[in-house]
Amino acid sequence: MNKTDFLYRFFIYFVLCIMALSVIVPVLWVLLASFKQNYEFYQNPWSLPDALYFQNFIDAWNKAGMGKYLMNSVSVTAMALILLLVVAIPAAFVLSRYKFFASRFLKSAFMGGLFVNINYIVVPIFLMLVSADKIVKSISGDGFFLNNPFILALIYASSALPFTIYLLSGYFVTIPKDFEEAAFVDGCSYFNMMTRIMLPVAKPSIITVILFNFLSFWNEFIIAMTIMTKDKFKTLPVGLVALMKGDNAAAEYGRMYAGLVMVMLPTLILYICVHKKLMRGMTAGGVKG
Repeated sequence: MNKTDFLYRFFIYFVLCIMALSVIVPVLWVLLASFKQNYEFYQNPWSLPDALYFQNFIDAWNKAGMGKYLMNSVSVTAMALILLLVVAIPAAFVLSRYKFFASRFLKSAFMGGLFVNINYIVVPIFLMLVSADKIVKSISGDGFFLNNPFILALIYASSALPFTIYLLSGYFVTIPKDFEEAAFVDGCSYFNMMTRIMLPVAKPSIITVILFNFLSFWNEFIIAMTIMTKDKFKTLPVGLVALMKGDNAAAEYGRMYAGLVMVMLPTLILYICVHKKLMRGMTAGGVKG
């Protein structure tokens, strides 16, 4: 290795270490701060906790209602992922493997959807839901579209369709057609071929889609804050903002950081569990076999 290569590698590793520390240090600091009592923040906010004060998590779960918000986020995220996969997997499979009338138009439409940021059209969506709620209330006397976890999950799934179909299509294209021909020889229908042959092969890509969309749905704030106006339907990010506002006034910093840990912990655990398959899913669809 010559001097130029050594300096280049040293620079790359140095930058990567700095980037890693910029992520790891704040996460560790929040984790340690969640175990501190209030007086420790006034003494030295950067010091280690004197003891592990688990009461912060108990208070955040019970008194601040983070348990309720957590369950709301779990249900909304699960429904959104199920709706997304049920629609996106067959659509991506058909668009990537077969040509039919309007297939090119549908591909272009989904590609165009990649450039639409859902946060920019929150107000039109909210006005549409308000108008639809007025019609429903005039008929049944009760609203349906606002403060409804299923509607929120449906919006999440719809906004993630373009990216999900694009990613899955790129992976389905790489699967050799020999699998389909062998399945048809054995008498498989299109549905059985997709569920029994293609889905197991595309498992790394599907896991990648699940992880990316889980992170997006779990941390989403603007749409949830706009549509879920009642406290009992708020998701975890929206409830965390209310917790931070209340704890800033009451100076309950440990409970506030315990709420932050509750938001971060599920995403960290999920990433640790599937990070190897995530790397495979991100790279396998990039080269056509």
